[in-house]
Amino acid sequence: MLLRFSLLVCMCSVFSSVAVSQTLKDGKVWLNEDGSNYFKFTLLSQVWIRNTDMNPGSTIGGYAKNNYTDIGIRRARLQAFGQITDRVFLYTQIGMNNFNFQSDRKAGFFIHDVLGEYELVRKKLSLGAGLTAWNGLTRYAAPAAGSIMGLDAPLFEQTTNDVNDQFLRKLSVYAKGKLCKLDYRLVMSSPMAVQKSNNYSPVLGTNSTFSAMPAKMMWQGYLMWQFLDEEANTTPYATGTYLGAKRVFNIGAGFQYQPDAMWHRGTAGDTVTTNMRHFAVDVYYDAPVNRATGSAISAYATYINFDHGPGYIRNQATMNPANGTIQSAILNGSGNGYPSYGTGNLLYGQVGYKFKNNLIGKTTLMPYASLQYAHYDRLAKDMQYWDAGVNWLLKGHTSKLTLSYHNRPVYETQAGNAKAALISHKGGVTLQYQVFLN
Repeated sequence: MLLRFSLLVCMCSVFSSVAVSQTLKDGKVWLNEDGSNYFKFTLLSQVWIRNTDMNPGSTIGGYAKNNYTDIGIRRARLQAFGQITDRVFLYTQIGMNNFNFQSDRKAGFFIHDVLGEYELVRKKLSLGAGLTAWNGLTRYAAPAAGSIMGLDAPLFEQTTNDVNDQFLRKLSVYAKGKLCKLDYRLVMSSPMAVQKSNNYSPVLGTNSTFSAMPAKMMWQGYLMWQFLDEEANTTPYATGTYLGAKRVFNIGAGFQYQPDAMWHRGTAGDTVTTNMRHFAVDVYYDAPVNRATGSAISAYATYINFDHGPGYIRNQATMNPANGTIQSAILNGSGNGYPSYGTGNLLYGQVGYKFKNNLIGKTTLMPYASLQYAHYDRLAKDMQYWDAGVNWLLKGHTSKLTLSYHNRPVYETQAGNAKAALISHKGGVTLQYQVFLN
């Protein structure tokens, strides 16, 4: 803890001394006269208060709970980055995620990103390396948390989140750039040991899981054609919505591939390894409807083919309020979990509409809705998770309240059936307050 404090004091001292001797403009410390060399800090806080209908059999500290209300910090982030010379870019991010009453106390911030990048060919080709969110597959494989349109990003697009990476960030080398209207990235990643992931089990079953054998390199990429306004690719994080500040229409396609990433027990009791292969296409549109009044629309859709091997399923349980269950047959697990990841095909869409500026005093509203629809091999009936709500934009993304309701399916494994059966649905209401210094 003392070391972290000392580093923070050191960073602040350096920032203060640089700020005195250089120009501070547009939130950046200019390192040369025209501002093309700069350094910048950003801060983000997202706090949730929510009421959740719990999955059947959920317990908190050994006590059965059907419904629970809690408060938590969904995200807290500090970014420090800049174009420190004409060709050299440095990016770092530290932060904390999912801190609630169940969390270890005094856990502190951890490193999200540390990378260095060199621009080999102006705007066309940059090479970088480090712990980074430059990933493949889809637009929101690395979402910009501060500009998410709804309550949260489509986290299933982060296919290996905290299994063989660090909260979606991977130890990687990458190439990225722009060729005319084509924005591209190609990445080679070194997967982290799955034995260090939460809920890791060495038990080998008939359903596929991540292999514990020494991992082979993961290859991934994403190509995006930008028909209208071009988006920045300074960092890997894709904007959720520009709130009408840009006119963007993109079509993208991507992949992820890792040889022998998965394993399961074969019919003869032997160990069978399979490759992890994912392919996706997506489309993004974000534009003003009426520039004079400030109204705008934002929409996104994707199709993903996931191949984690036969019968693979993994639950998503964001900042889970529960820590146990007395009904092991519930596939969702405890609390707010649901089978978000799996082998099969997925469709996802989200849409939102920003009303005119100054709708309520100097503030305005942006309602939205999203749907995740998946046909996973392990489920007897297709999975549907939907979320709808409204953003109260007190000052754009800088200060906003988001009220959201979600509805998730509950599945149960049943004797004699290879596929889990849909038995009910559960919901929850969340209020988020975001402050974003950008």
